[in-house]
Amino acid sequence: MRRCCRREGGKPSVSVAALLRAERRCGKRRRGPQKGIGMKILAIDSSGLTATVALVEDDRTIAEYTVDYKKTHSQTLLPMISEMMEMVEMDIASVDAIAVSGGPGSFTGLRIGSATAKGLGLALNKPLVHVPTVDALAYSVYGCQDIICPIMDARRNQVYTGVYTFAPKDSGTEENPVREYAFRVLKMQMAAPVSDLIRRLNNYGRPVVFLGDGVPVYRDILVQHLKVPCSFAPSYMNRQRAAVVGALGLRYYEMGNYETAAEHKPEYLRVSQAERERAEREKNAVPEVRKMTMEDAAVTAEMEHQLFPDAWSEKSVLETWQQPGTICLIAEKAGRTAGYLLAYTAAGEAEIARIGVVKELQRQGAAKALLAALEKECAEQGIARILLDVRVSNKAARALYESAGFREDGIRQKFYGDPAEDAILMSRPVEKKNENPEGVTR
Repeated sequence: MRRCCRREGGKPSVSVAALLRAERRCGKRRRGPQKGIGMKILAIDSSGLTATVALVEDDRTIAEYTVDYKKTHSQTLLPMISEMMEMVEMDIASVDAIAVSGGPGSFTGLRIGSATAKGLGLALNKPLVHVPTVDALAYSVYGCQDIICPIMDARRNQVYTGVYTFAPKDSGTEENPVREYAFRVLKMQMAAPVSDLIRRLNNYGRPVVFLGDGVPVYRDILVQHLKVPCSFAPSYMNRQRAAVVGALGLRYYEMGNYETAAEHKPEYLRVSQAERERAEREKNAVPEVRKMTMEDAAVTAEMEHQLFPDAWSEKSVLETWQQPGTICLIAEKAGRTAGYLLAYTAAGEAEIARIGVVKELQRQGAAKALLAALEKECAEQGIARILLDVRVSNKAARALYESAGFREDGIRQKFYGDPAEDAILMSRPVEKKNENPEGVTR
């Protein structure tokens, strides 16, 4: 029985839920873990053009399914796992852990592989083993004492790479002539310009073996500029192999290097083109400030937890927003929530209780826009003065407030906890203005 449904156009599509339902329907043909049988790892790698899955048990590969063809991994990955498990008559629930190539690599490919592994891990309650993509590529050249240099094309004349080798271990006795090798990471995986990599490899002064999908792109440049002997791995070991991910994942698992499915995140090493473009738009956008709504409470609490050890919960934010006499503002940049301000008003004064801007958007005008909008609101309500307190050690915030016209009024000793610290009290008068501050919307 083939475990995949068909979408329009004949493209296979299998969801995690469908895969598990199919496994349960055919449970009579499956074997669960047996006494004396070693640990089983389901391995997944979709970090590059190659989609590959494997089932690894101790020192053998039970099954491996690899496709290097013009299909999207979202179409192929789960059907490949389903067919592989069917071929070996094994219940997917019998695996002990899931090893996944965690990056770097194709942003889309990594997300598909990560989502597949997380979905299976959550459904099966299995741990995930994060295997660095470049480490797994290098590990496939077992026993090589030359420099092993995987390269994956990162575009813009850059590669994802690392520098590795295998060093022989001391076998210990003459009666045991078997030589074992230790996997050595000389330079952890990184994103680097090809020119920097060539300079680094020349400095090592040792022969180099290259592999990975960056070889066809940069082979001529490497041969032209390298001053050390080099070679290129043959086809059976020059691309990602899930069996290698599984073998290395087994080692990492035995060392205690694993995580829950919920904790797993791919390692991109650099942001995608779309994310770079979005960051540029956000950086250049003029901050806009509006009044907070109930729907903003969750994202405000999330920012609180990112920024402060004594973070307010969503409930606390909502309770403040619902109180009469509060001013609650949200700053946005290019449509993204960038920061927030919560203030209490009483007796002609407004006291800032919380103000924050997400780390990646700090120093881009959002905090100044929030303070300007607060002053505008205070002027409209007839409030004469704005108060705040700030940690003594928070020099960046103190400089911001001083630039906004706040001046020190005194010290409140041991006001803060976690860690305990004095607070500087600051205030400024409200200037009555009729004009709307730049970037503020009503």
